[in-house]
Amino acid sequence: MTSPAPDALLGPADVRELATALGVRPTKQRGQNFVIDANTVRRIVRTAQVHPDDVVVEVGPGLGSLTLALLEVADRVTAVEIDDVLAAALPATITARMPGRADRFALVHSDAMHVTELPGPAPTALVANLPYNVAVPVLLHMLEAFPSIERTLVMVQSEVADRLAAPPGSKVYGVPSVKANWYAEVKRAGAIGRNVFWPAPNVDSGLVSLVRRTEPLKTTASRREVFAVVDAAFAQRRKTLRAALAGWAGSAAAAEAALVAAGVSPQARGESLTVEEFARIAEHKQNQPQEEESA
Repeated sequence: MTSPAPDALLGPADVRELATALGVRPTKQRGQNFVIDANTVRRIVRTAQVHPDDVVVEVGPGLGSLTLALLEVADRVTAVEIDDVLAAALPATITARMPGRADRFALVHSDAMHVTELPGPAPTALVANLPYNVAVPVLLHMLEAFPSIERTLVMVQSEVADRLAAPPGSKVYGVPSVKANWYAEVKRAGAIGRNVFWPAPNVDSGLVSLVRRTEPLKTTASRREVFAVVDAAFAQRRKTLRAALAGWAGSAAAAEAALVAAGVSPQARGESLTVEEFARIAEHKQNQPQEEESA
């Protein structure tokens, strides 16, 4: 394996120079804040526990700061980029700065929400700096679409990190917390300062680690069925589950019957339930004509 040059990673001047050459102005619309600190991207790779036989998928590589750090360690890296200009430029950046690893890199020019297959071997890890406005749907989509992903580390807005890693009973526990926990054990894995980005965001960032469950949740309900209960419970989170799930079950009485059968108090609220309890409720929904639930 060819070792990359010590200065292969992008520093502040490199990032600005690349952006100027490409005519790129970071946009709020796509949540673009480029990492300009080599120590930070190497820290992310270490925290993600990327090792030499990993096949890593990265969403939103931007100018390539994290991509290059991943290529230093992983066997292969596939980057998914939606931006036309950034997608066109990234392969040349990789070839120029890390020529010995360029054959280990692949680019998918697409919206990550629409990606259902990737070139090369199945990914074993997902590492990404996700824009806050699409972080949760992109994360959940990738975990669903690629069950081979064992470990995930995402950098997201600090508040999003808190929500993803929140335990039952927490004020910020909600839909993202439960759905992420369907797939993985989730925890906060550190904080990232604002000064490592260009432009510096006006929010703090955090790292979230997700280690996929070695065995899927034991339930006869499908993911779609469980997620429908979760969505209904938190759509009216201040209400008791008996009331909040009335629409989902067909009536408040039917909701109460499902809750009692699942061993959950009808007076409880969604924020107190584990993903396992939501699954039990889904299992006890009475069969009746209904509109298709959206997950």
